[in-house]
Amino acid sequence: MTDHSPLFSLAQQAEPCPLCQQPLVIRSGKNGPFIGCSAYPQCEYIKALHQHENTIVKVLEQEACPECAAPLAVKNGRYGMFIGCTNYPACHFIVHDEPESVNTVKCPKCKTGQLTERLNKYGKTFWGCDKYPDCKFLLNDTPVAGTCEHCAFPLLVQKKSGLYCAAKACQRKQSATIVAD
Repeated sequence: MTDHSPLFSLAQQAEPCPLCQQPLVIRSGKNGPFIGCSAYPQCEYIKALHQHENTIVKVLEQEACPECAAPLAVKNGRYGMFIGCTNYPACHFIVHDEPESVNTVKCPKCKTGQLTERLNKYGKTFWGCDKYPDCKFLLNDTPVAGTCEHCAFPLLVQKKSGLYCAAKACQRKQSATIVAD
């Protein structure tokens, strides 16, 4: 998208630049559209087209911040809804909702960590060792405690069609009579 596309050729608001009093125009950059001075490069004034400020939706008077004792509030921010302290920016407390891991399976690579459920940047679930970055073991399928009947690998994965060995070299289907360790 260039500055000459129809989106950017619409009639602009006649807001002047606060630095040089030239008119401001909508420009496009690698991070999306923004408002910039028409006298660029002599004047380098820029401003975000969309402000990403946190707005308070509801104050939770009965809930106190554990760090500063101010009331907590439901806020709407850049990445969605969250619960944070009303005393921001003096207090940066945010409630993190981390569910307890029900599936406790030991990591077969480092043998000290546990496999925990995580989300990748696209929202897809995977299981990785909680000792990351020291241990980089990960699975895309649900891990199940058990031993492979073919190669004796200490971990199985649950797929749609049954249990399979988690070892990349084996990956064979297990019989239905396997009992988890």
